[in-house]
Amino acid sequence: MSLSSRVIAALGAVVVIGAGTIGGSIAYASGQPKPTKTMATVTIGRSSHAVAPTPACFNGGKPLDTAARQACAQISNQPAGSFPVKLSVKSSDQLGVGIDPDSAKNGWRAFTNGGGAQGGAVVANFQKDTTFSGVQSAANLLTSNRDTALTVIEFDPATANTASPGIIAVWFVDLVNSAAPVASPQDATQGQDPSQGQDPSQGQ
Repeated sequence: MSLSSRVIAALGAVVVIGAGTIGGSIAYASGQPKPTKTMATVTIGRSSHAVAPTPACFNGGKPLDTAARQACAQISNQPAGSFPVKLSVKSSDQLGVGIDPDSAKNGWRAFTNGGGAQGGAVVANFQKDTTFSGVQSAANLLTSNRDTALTVIEFDPATANTASPGIIAVWFVDLVNSAAPVASPQDATQGQDPSQGQDPSQGQ
């Protein structure tokens, strides 16, 4: 069964702790005794926010089985704005996504449900070993509404280059642009399926 595209919300509320980059800070998702080493990092302006995968969509570094993929798919059906981790962003910000080195070796990609056509915008095409997407204008990634869903996916390296790639972890983050209007229920944008028969290496 395929996994719907916004396959993860990270744990709990976001708690900002110590400086992680010059002039910035790192925010860790609360709700677990200590962070897993499998982490995604969302950089907004000069602040970096580290987020752990949700338990329902993470199996200790092993590919998700059918039951876990189904559980993740249920989470992914939630509209943007309903995920636990919420990060404030302005359209004038620069935004980038990173991933830990071990996860980067397996292959990963990141995208939002925003962009110019509101059909999805690429933050990072499928790549291996590279740990950071680089930054781009948030205006190119956000929806026209207040809430935009950001998805980061770590793939199973054994199947990453197949038409039906396995998935090791997925992160959901709500990007909140308080200057934009709240979406009406009928306009709430749902995510895409990250594996919809599509080779994850497409767009490398």
